Amino acid sequence: MTTVGFIGSGLIGGTVARLAVAAGYDVVVSNSRSPETLADLVAELGPKARAATAAEAAGAGDLVVVSVPFHAHAQLPVAQLAGKVVLDTNNYYPERDGNFAELDEGKLTSAELEQRQLGTARVVKVFNNIFHAHLASLPRPSGDPERSPLTIAGDDADAKRTATEFLDAIGYDAVDIGSLADSWRVEPGQPAYGPPYGNWPEPTGIPVTADKVRAAVAAARR
Repeated sequence: MTTVGFIGSGLIGGTVARLAVAAGYDVVVSNSRSPETLADLVAELGPKARAATAAEAAGAGDLVVVSVPFHAHAQLPVAQLAGKVVLDTNNYYPERDGNFAELDEGKLTSAELEQRQLGTARVVKVFNNIFHAHLASLPRPSGDPERSPLTIAGDDADAKRTATEFLDAIGYDAVDIGSLADSWRVEPGQPAYGPPYGNWPEPTGIPVTADKVRAAVAAARR
């Protein structure tokens, strides 16, 4: 795997793109406006990066990171994402996204709704519960005693293996919390959302053990 596509290149998407380039990946970044508006980010990322439309980024990526406001999931390029591993960083905020009854009633998670929208794409929930500055500050080499894990959730075992390999390459271990239906445990308002990795808006994260992350996940309540 050599190319990572990005649909959304803001705080989380841009941070993951920087980590991916540092790990040797080629990246294709996009946003909701136009490729030209990403000139500064591409210049920062260097020769391994280029900007494109969302559909082009999806088509180019061997792995695709989706980091857009949740309400925009209905506009994702379904055809170009077909069969691909999609790393979903999104969170549902009703005050921003409007209300989705199935989410408000706890019948589904936002990741399950996104999976339903994307059909054959293989969605893995990751990066949604960590502040972007902490995500940027916490990568460590494999074997480092201060290496932190990030949570992943998904319904496809091969997709989760791919996500784990990507996390390893960019400086993180993985804690598998289960299926997309289980991803509510790391959604906004839950103990594993934010604090295990430090306090917002402190710019530097706090290394955390897998046991501490698992304990925070287990403490989730609906």
